[in-house]
Amino acid sequence: MSFPHEEKTSKTPRYDDEVYPGTIVEVSETHVHVKYLHRVGHNRYYWPMREDALWYPFEDVLRLIPAPQHDTGLHYDRYLREVIDFLEKDPHFREKLHNTDMDDIKQGKLAKELDFVSHHVRTKLDELKRQEVNRLRTLIKVKQDMNGEKGMTVDHQALLKQFEHLNHMNPYTFEVEDLDRLIKSATNDLENFDKERHEDFKRYEMTKEHERREHLKTLDEEERKKEEEHYEEMKKKHADHPKINHPGSQDQLKKVWEEADGLDPSEFDPKTFFKLHDTNGDGYFDEQELEALFTKELEKVYDPTHEEDDMMEMEEERLRMREHVMNEVDTNRDRLVSLDEFIIATNRKDFLEPDGWETLEQNPMYTEEELREFEQHLAREEQELNLRSSELLKQREELERQQEQLNAQKMELQQAVEHMGRLKTQKIEPPGQAKVPSAVEILPGDSQPLSQGHQQDLPAHS
Repeated sequence: MSFPHEEKTSKTPRYDDEVYPGTIVEVSETHVHVKYLHRVGHNRYYWPMREDALWYPFEDVLRLIPAPQHDTGLHYDRYLREVIDFLEKDPHFREKLHNTDMDDIKQGKLAKELDFVSHHVRTKLDELKRQEVNRLRTLIKVKQDMNGEKGMTVDHQALLKQFEHLNHMNPYTFEVEDLDRLIKSATNDLENFDKERHEDFKRYEMTKEHERREHLKTLDEEERKKEEEHYEEMKKKHADHPKINHPGSQDQLKKVWEEADGLDPSEFDPKTFFKLHDTNGDGYFDEQELEALFTKELEKVYDPTHEEDDMMEMEEERLRMREHVMNEVDTNRDRLVSLDEFIIATNRKDFLEPDGWETLEQNPMYTEEELREFEQHLAREEQELNLRSSELLKQREELERQQEQLNAQKMELQQAVEHMGRLKTQKIEPPGQAKVPSAVEILPGDSQPLSQGHQQDLPAHS
């Protein structure tokens, strides 16, 4: 839920000791000001048309529940949310944010209002930026180390893109340029995010088909025939499902009203429906709230217990439905559906009499030509990988050869040291320096030296 002051929800006894959830909108020294949800059915709540808010003492708050968060999928999602949360705590900036249209926000007009926010908020934003810079530096160092270990070249341009949502030349303070960069980066990245998801899914589908065909090549004719028959049977079973209501149409929303909300479809009311499914109570349907509306339709087609149903395909179908409704209803292109936009859409003819909705199996993600190109790309990648693997193997063998040489040299050196040690222990002089006995000490044919008494009897030479 949305929490302007405290990021928590209170549950307070009210009316005959029943518990109602709500949002804390203001806090005094002894009380909290709580905006309440109204109950519909057994365990479902919605924001009333007229705000229902009361002051309660602290002791009447039974439980504090953290606000649910939807991840945008951006690598700087947490930083983005924390910056927005703190800026909205400044009354001046919050007012400007709510009164500025999306085009002006994209052009950077809102960023200039940063100069007027309170000192406390600016100090907190400085701290958030320093934390984000440190996170990115650590992330980049890890990526560089991993690339170095794998022998891969570091793509410095790609690494620098990690910093595009802030001014990294000034890592200490959060300035107008930082807010401008953050807004523009988030806007651009979110616009491209769906496109990248579609491309990822397309690669997933082509990989799946490529692996199926490669598997068929390993089978004999009879086994291949059985496998093909099974494949066609699964395709047929998957395509055999009830009609899918057009996303965002009256029939589709009434299905949710009846089965999810437990209400009489004949009493369907667009305003009440909007309040019921605006789960954070901010007056808008965001992308996650919209996607949640399509679950009942998707359950007609996909069952996780069925072999023929792929849950990755279900999420792609959900994305297609959400994009379609956004394109039809989100007239100011701010990636949100306001109550006014929703009501206008429910008054159009195509809301009451929509065209049929074609599911994924009726809209192939790729052509045979694209699949061939993809397989050729895979073959090139495999060839490059094999070549790299061969080079690494040769490098390994050369290193092992050099290591063997080093080990042999080390062994020779060790043996020489041990030999010198033995010589020293035995007090034997090294060869080539031994004392040569004189002729008077050794008789011809005798290897023993004469005693001192015999030496004087030897005849003298003339």
